[in-house]
Amino acid sequence: MPIVLVVDDSPVDQKLVGGLLSRDIEWLVEFADDVDSALSMIADISPDIVITDLQMPGKSGIELVKIGRKKFPHIPVVLITGQGSEELAVHALEAGASSYVPKSALAASLNDTVNQMLALAEKDKNKDRLMNFTTNCRYQFKMDSDPKLIPPLIEFVADTMKLMKVGDLVLIRHIAVAIEEALVNALFHGNLELAQSHAHAGRHAEPDSQEFKLVEDRMKMEPYNSRKIFFGMDVSRSKAQFAIRDQGPGFDVKSLPDLSSSSNLTDTTARGLTLISNFMDEVKFNDEGNEIRLALNLAVQSSSD
Repeated sequence: MPIVLVVDDSPVDQKLVGGLLSRDIEWLVEFADDVDSALSMIADISPDIVITDLQMPGKSGIELVKIGRKKFPHIPVVLITGQGSEELAVHALEAGASSYVPKSALAASLNDTVNQMLALAEKDKNKDRLMNFTTNCRYQFKMDSDPKLIPPLIEFVADTMKLMKVGDLVLIRHIAVAIEEALVNALFHGNLELAQSHAHAGRHAEPDSQEFKLVEDRMKMEPYNSRKIFFGMDVSRSKAQFAIRDQGPGFDVKSLPDLSSSSNLTDTTARGLTLISNFMDEVKFNDEGNEIRLALNLAVQSSSD
């Protein structure tokens, strides 16, 4: 049975809203007189939806929205707005409120709005449940050689693993670091063919620096500007696998240092590959040196927790 929490300092309005909601016998309606009481009740009973008056003594409905967004982002908040509070309602929606109902339209719109929000929340729950049954996620990207594309791709990988609930946050962070280092190598060393010193500086270069200008110039010149980065991922319950390939000239794979050696931790030129080697179970290059394949055994990670 869905729980609806109504937050309003007026007993008259509580009775009005409660009466409208009671038309649906499947809902259990609870009441709070102010924001602090509401936050305490949310923590205790975890309602499925919160309906709050916008203007109340002490903390306002907007403050409830802001706090709820941080502490209880999975619970939708619907505003009841009175005449003259339209601007405040806009601010509340921007702050994270899910919807609103004008006080003048409560009888006509309140229950429909609550039903809509509950249905959306149920979809989110079902999606989360569905991801528990996902056997694997496989994606492939063909990307421009643009450093701005790396952060959203890393975020996409991390979000996918979080949705699948494979690995803890530390493990996902390690994978993100390894993939980022591989992508940076593919972009700066591979496709743009920058020397080690320029690539390292260009990675964090200020917009007015010489290194930044060098990267920008390479991105506009042939053959560098037409080269792509190919990224593939296959994440299952037991294993995470990634492949990153560039269209640069590659390098002599035999020249790689022993990445398992702890002495490389102080070698800045090998830092990226050292991190990759330490965070992944398998690291393999193709013969041309323009593709790296990474793998991590998730089953081993789970059994060691």
